[in-house]
Amino acid sequence: MSLQFIGPAQVLEDGDVVYPAILNGKSLQCTFSYEALQDLDPDSVEGDSLKLFANHQLKLLSIAEKKILGGHIVDGAVHLFSHDLILD
Repeated sequence: MSLQFIGPAQVLEDGDVVYPAILNGKSLQCTFSYEALQDLDPDSVEGDSLKLFANHQLKLLSIAEKKILGGHIVDGAVHLFSHDLILD
């Protein structure tokens, strides 16, 4: 399985962030809910989705990779929500 996160991150109208990837030569969209971004950093006063994503990009892409490898792809996309976070 060949997976490449190619970016760049973009904010959707609802505040979610989408990050493009390539899986086995095919386009894949990784979406991260605004709520998940906020839950990852509950003490932050940051309201900017892109900044929240950038601050935790490695952790978020790692979680997305686990979901992809686990087969949680629907219609060319993988979606990360608050319940997908592994909080320390």
